[in-house]
Amino acid sequence: VVSVAMSELLKCVVAAFLVIYFPQWGLINFCIAQLVCAISYSAIYYAVFYMMIKNKDLEETFVFQSVRDFFPRILPDKPFIDQRLASLTGSFFKQSIFKQILTEGEKYVMTVFGVLNFGDQGVYDIINNLGSLAPRFIFQPIEESGRLFFSSLFTRGQSLQLQSKDSIELVTSVLQHLLKTVTLIGCIILVFGQPYAYLALDLYGGSLLSSGAGPLLLRWYCLYVLLLAVNGITECFYFSIMSKEEIDSYNHKMLLFSVILLGSSLFLTQIFGSVGFVLANSINIGCRILQSVWFIHNFYKDSSYQPLKGFLPSFSVLGALALAYCTTAFSEYYLCCDGGNLYKLLHIAIGGVCLLCVLVTIVISERELIQFVTTRLWGRKIGKTN
Repeated sequence: VVSVAMSELLKCVVAAFLVIYFPQWGLINFCIAQLVCAISYSAIYYAVFYMMIKNKDLEETFVFQSVRDFFPRILPDKPFIDQRLASLTGSFFKQSIFKQILTEGEKYVMTVFGVLNFGDQGVYDIINNLGSLAPRFIFQPIEESGRLFFSSLFTRGQSLQLQSKDSIELVTSVLQHLLKTVTLIGCIILVFGQPYAYLALDLYGGSLLSSGAGPLLLRWYCLYVLLLAVNGITECFYFSIMSKEEIDSYNHKMLLFSVILLGSSLFLTQIFGSVGFVLANSINIGCRILQSVWFIHNFYKDSSYQPLKGFLPSFSVLGALALAYCTTAFSEYYLCCDGGNLYKLLHIAIGGVCLLCVLVTIVISERELIQFVTTRLWGRKIGKTN
């Protein structure tokens, strides 16, 4: 997380510097900034590994023993290329191509078929950038940490019965509570995103963004964010434990998902305009969630563990979210956003009170989740500081 944050910050600083002082370079400025980001991201990892090598306490347990181990080399009595790892790498490479289509598919449709004019494309890009802040800064670190955690405790390609009992209990508990956590965060974004989409765009870009399709687009994007949050956890578990054969099988399904995304994008934009891209992405993510959930269900079906219960918030939380939505929607209708700044502030204050009530309800009704966070995460941080 730190390496991503530092490299992204450096990329932004370099891009801003080059754009201000070398505007004649045009797009080359952003290419240079991206290259600096990639180099700094790799350099941070190498620096951390080097410091860990110098740490005498980790000398025997750390996989690298010298700087030379960072780079490929020929080992005695072993082939230069491990065929099993090469095959697995090839499977992940094919998967990355399909994921690129799934991630940027709407831009290809936008460019090739010209379904939106440049003005609508600009609004869509702004909404896409704003809406992706939560997945990028909240859900992506959780997903990456979860992927590392699951892959370190479960052996890839083995059934549940062959895994360690202690690992099963811990992984299942973490999976269930991560699902609950991202679902709650996603639901909060969905509920409060509806009555505050117009105000957010009005404050960010003025009437240029808030007067057109921007608010509707952002409201639908909040639903997409919820689906992204859930998909991130289910897929990170899926990818962490499936075998090479299952990866190849999933690549074929991703090809189908890519076709669904491109086809639905082209079709839905003809009907709903730029909102069609969000709907198409939501359909695609929904299909991927179903695939991952089906895998998790089959993985646990012969056991008493039920990690998928994490999808279901308590009735108290659902009631609090519904009440918060009704209250803030009522507030938006009567207070936002033509009555002046005082009414806008009052609308924001009402939303803040509703959000606080929802959070208090979560703390009271989701005791198991709160206990998990405090013991597993907060308790671990305290242990490290001591």
